[in-house]
Amino acid sequence: MIEGLYLEGSVALGDFRPRASDIDFVAVTTNPPDAADNAALQRVHTRLRQQSRRPYFDGTYLTWNDLTAGPASAIGRPTVLQGLMQPKSIAGRHTPVSWHTLAEHGVALRGPGIDDLDVWTDPAALAVWQNRNLDDYWANGLSRAARLISKPGLGLLTDFGTVWTVTGIARLHYTLATGRITSKDGAGRHALNTFPDRWHRIINEALRLRRNSSRISLYRNPFTRRRDVIAFGHMAIADAHHIFERS
Repeated sequence: MIEGLYLEGSVALGDFRPRASDIDFVAVTTNPPDAADNAALQRVHTRLRQQSRRPYFDGTYLTWNDLTAGPASAIGRPTVLQGLMQPKSIAGRHTPVSWHTLAEHGVALRGPGIDDLDVWTDPAALAVWQNRNLDDYWANGLSRAARLISKPGLGLLTDFGTVWTVTGIARLHYTLATGRITSKDGAGRHALNTFPDRWHRIINEALRLRRNSSRISLYRNPFTRRRDVIAFGHMAIADAHHIFERS
């Protein structure tokens, strides 16, 4: 059934971290999986999860036509998130980022090489999605995290919350500035090259945690670090919006 199998995400971008990254895949079939196919795929992913809980093997099952047509055509296709298969995806689960990452950086494990594929890309649609995601996901998350005694607020005290927020927002900024896709590490390097020294401490802290390069934090106080994460996020979101408006 699986005629094409490709890796995207951190593996394709050269930034896979064994203790932090997932393995992101795109599997391709001629026709959408039917009920029997989905049952077989459920068994496969259950077995994979039993053999190795991490890293997660996450991704989506698309048809060749879906690759050509883009995310809008993929609603209802099976997806796997944190190792758990969902037989039918909902609107919004598939984004232009996956198609662009596959087209620019994908790794072929089965089927035609990436250069031989007809993968949908649309820089304008990618920019619109990234700009909207800055508000719908990131700015909204920062607003909820402003209240310390809340799940999002406490989350920004963690190492994961620091890396996720700083590099996540920086990745969108990079794409809006360049039109290309980058990894979390690449986003951190972009942020260092783009933003004033005022922000380098929190950016370097996020990179330190991402790379697991040192156990010594650049912050003695986690609440100070949390404050800088929030401030950096709002600043980078505003700057990214300006880039979009000027484009």
